[in-house]
Amino acid sequence: MRALVWNGTNDIRCETVDDPRIEDPRDCILKVSSTAICGSDLHLMDGVVPKMKQGDILGHEFMGEVVEVGADVKRLKVGDRVVVPFTISCGECWFCQREMYSLCDTTNRTAENARAAMGHAPAGLFGYSHLTGGYSGGQAEYVRVPHADVGPIKLENDLPDDKVLFLSDIFPTGWMAAENAIGDEKGKTVAVWGAGPVGQFAVRSAWMMGAERVIVIDRVPERLELAASYGKAETIDYSQTDVKEALDEMTGGRGPDAGIDAVGAEAHGHGVLGDIKDKVELHTTGMSDQPFALQEMVMSVRKGGTLSVPGVYADKVTFPIGPFMNKGLTMKSGQTHMQRYLAPLLKRVEAGEIDLSEIITHRGDLKDGPDFYKTFRDKHDGCIKCVMKPEEL
Repeated sequence: MRALVWNGTNDIRCETVDDPRIEDPRDCILKVSSTAICGSDLHLMDGVVPKMKQGDILGHEFMGEVVEVGADVKRLKVGDRVVVPFTISCGECWFCQREMYSLCDTTNRTAENARAAMGHAPAGLFGYSHLTGGYSGGQAEYVRVPHADVGPIKLENDLPDDKVLFLSDIFPTGWMAAENAIGDEKGKTVAVWGAGPVGQFAVRSAWMMGAERVIVIDRVPERLELAASYGKAETIDYSQTDVKEALDEMTGGRGPDAGIDAVGAEAHGHGVLGDIKDKVELHTTGMSDQPFALQEMVMSVRKGGTLSVPGVYADKVTFPIGPFMNKGLTMKSGQTHMQRYLAPLLKRVEAGEIDLSEIITHRGDLKDGPDFYKTFRDKHDGCIKCVMKPEEL
């Protein structure tokens, strides 16, 4: 089969690889009908996330048709159409029983790497390095899905792939990010750093949860335009204005009630010094220890406010603990507990409350994947989201 394969930093190729096979009686094999490139995949391409190996198959946003099931799979059958969450969860451990699925205790096959880096090992993830299990991803014609009775959600509708694909990650991720920011309190002002796909869905989710105002910070014109049109948000172009001053002015000096970091490890620095530092570090070492969006969020959110961090970080960074502590801020973070959100968010999609397809700007085949990675990273050609249909040759 064909798949998008990691061959080193900035070296993604479409290659012919071995077909997956059933390895455990709880597995299923999926014929992928649609797959997408996530912003966090760019961290793999750029070398920000460690423990990649040559030949790793990428991709954690995918869906398709079940073509084979293991002997112990009860909930799915051949021919079922499913969306697969990016987290691989057993459904039985202490964390899964408490619906903290992204913290599953049993599915990270390379847990020793994660424990050395983080103290404990989170769940296994599709196509996301040997910190998170070293599982093959779904930017391929076929993929093995472990714990098939726990992860995939079966579709009983005729909605096209474009309308449901992003249940695999970025819609639930945006939803949990907004939930962590807002909680049960309606009427909040929420600022979102980053108008990429997760940021766009965090905006829409915040409105559905009862936010009073949503403000988006970015510098890419088409992303800001989409946040204003699709997300109905107020916008700040950080390349043109001081974000902290703008937010203070917009909120009467208090600051927003909550902030969402939808950027993560590769946030660009602000101003001349920030831009220079950012470019030097990212292009020479592949990493930056300056989480610019997170730092700015700490300084900008009001006293006693909440920080939500869905953006991916894989290493230690410089964090302004003094302002964070003295302002009495709370921070909630983590990979998304996907299985908690799949069914209720599918109902919202089916009810027409949100059209997930409106963020898609680029469509193609797997062979277009290497170019799509570069276009997405470099924000060229108005690129916001790339979707591929891996038709067999």
